[in-house]
Amino acid sequence: MEVTAVTQTLLHANQLKRTARTGWVQRGVPDAESVAAHSFGVVFTALTLAQVVGEAIDLGKLLALAALHDLPEALTTDIPTPAWRYLPPGIKTDVERGAMAEMLANTPFAADWMALWEELHANKTAESRLVHDADKLEMYLQAWVYEQQFGNRFLAEFWASTPTFYFAEVQRIYEEIRDWRLEIRRLGD
Repeated sequence: MEVTAVTQTLLHANQLKRTARTGWVQRGVPDAESVAAHSFGVVFTALTLAQVVGEAIDLGKLLALAALHDLPEALTTDIPTPAWRYLPPGIKTDVERGAMAEMLANTPFAADWMALWEELHANKTAESRLVHDADKLEMYLQAWVYEQQFGNRFLAEFWASTPTFYFAEVQRIYEEIRDWRLEIRRLGD
């Protein structure tokens, strides 16, 4: 029996459950979250942030962008950000675009999902920018949780500089997490 294109797309997405977030593994986090767990975190973070930012957000589009944001990693795996700097500019987007096209080939929704993915990478809409903020904020939240959970000092590099977010409300939430971290470290030292 031949597996249909839609079923194959579901199987690709399922691979994300077994794909560890490489950056955490490299920093000694035991049982590091999967890309799928991170993707859920981004979806939930985006949904939450949409309730507090001062712009009108299309929730359907926001959640679709968030759900698709790491789908290419089903084929490319999770290549951590520091590694991409050794590759030619723009190659990450090109590689991920190719992975998306391959995974969606022959599905009835390929054009729609590719358009959403392209919107995310163009980063010009409020929804795409909020997904990027959610992706970054979720990473900082997870770093903080791992530090608390495991006392992992290899994660200090995440806090060495202050990131910039598109939405002021998200920046304030990041600062709150950062301040919690500093207070706990101060009390622990």
